[in-house]
Amino acid sequence: MKIMSVVGARPNFMKIAPFIAAIREHNENIASPDEEIEHILVHTGQHYDDSMSNTFFEELNIPQADINLGVGSGTHAEQIAKTMLAFEPVLLEKNPDWVVVVGDVNATSACSQVAKKYDIAVAHIESGLRSYDMMMPEEVNRIITDRLSDVLLVPDRLSCDNLRREGCAEESIKFVGNIMIDTLDAQKALAQDLDPLAIVREKLLEDQSVPESLDDDRFALMTVHRPSNIDNKEIIEQLVKWIDSTVSNDLIVVWPVHPRARKMLEHFRLWDLLIQNPRILLTSPLGYREMLCLNSTTRVMLTDSGGLQEECCVLGTPTVVLRENTERPITLHENGGTCVLAGSDIEIIKAKYRLMRNMPRKPERPEFWDGDTARRCVEAICGGAA
Repeated sequence: MKIMSVVGARPNFMKIAPFIAAIREHNENIASPDEEIEHILVHTGQHYDDSMSNTFFEELNIPQADINLGVGSGTHAEQIAKTMLAFEPVLLEKNPDWVVVVGDVNATSACSQVAKKYDIAVAHIESGLRSYDMMMPEEVNRIITDRLSDVLLVPDRLSCDNLRREGCAEESIKFVGNIMIDTLDAQKALAQDLDPLAIVREKLLEDQSVPESLDDDRFALMTVHRPSNIDNKEIIEQLVKWIDSTVSNDLIVVWPVHPRARKMLEHFRLWDLLIQNPRILLTSPLGYREMLCLNSTTRVMLTDSGGLQEECCVLGTPTVVLRENTERPITLHENGGTCVLAGSDIEIIKAKYRLMRNMPRKPERPEFWDGDTARRCVEAICGGAA
């Protein structure tokens, strides 16, 4: 069997690493050469930046991509069109039995469409997630990909229910668990060996002084990157001023800054306000282990990242989600998780922060978030080929 896996951006890397490892383990334990899986890794290059791509490949032991399409940045339409044009000849040349796509980036949707036009089976890792917000480009990608996929590899039972309501065939729905947690479990011990203070000191973006320690829950961790937050001056300005005036008086704030977030903070003339506050430490984007280390020790997380919601749930990190909705409701407090939705209203964000600031760390693992999801994915695909 020949499987072609596709990654396009950093959120995909944590999901493909354990899948590749599971294929390797499968090949080491087969009874017959006929059962061997030939694997081809395609990187579309949707996000191709050393600090946000190559570092993750090295850290997560992902082999270099067999094929890099070099799509680069652009509007959503440009990225999807470029990806489809670049992927088609690769698909025809390699002629895989399966195309495996992950997550919800533009590459996920684009490559699944090309594969189905040539009647090649598609498996979608992380199927069934829904925010029910069609203003999110990721939601459009999720729906398109799930409609086209032959095997839907689902992370939680809520997502299984979403797919059933949408009329997906029961035999195509495979509840396998959350593959990102495979990566978390594989990397957690290595992350715990790191020093949070050393991470921040090495990654500081400006000449800022650092505290003597970041141990004992003395800091808040923050990430924002979604256009709904950083492109809206009123929202980001209120958020920054609250972080500057209130949160930083309560806790040291560590903020790994996405490149586009920095661009908008500078555009709205908020960067200098942050830099001048010695209790707000702005860093460049972190590697996976570095972020995992900080997430494991922070007092509270403020984020608009879906992937971090999942990690915070398993690590027990009290989390304020800076979004109106989430495609990962399994992580929310009402469903047994450690996250609360706060939206963009600054008064609601303040109230949710006060609530979570004093909440004890309480790790929670939904069903099948057990570090063995990648093996179940491979088995489901192999079963789908039988």
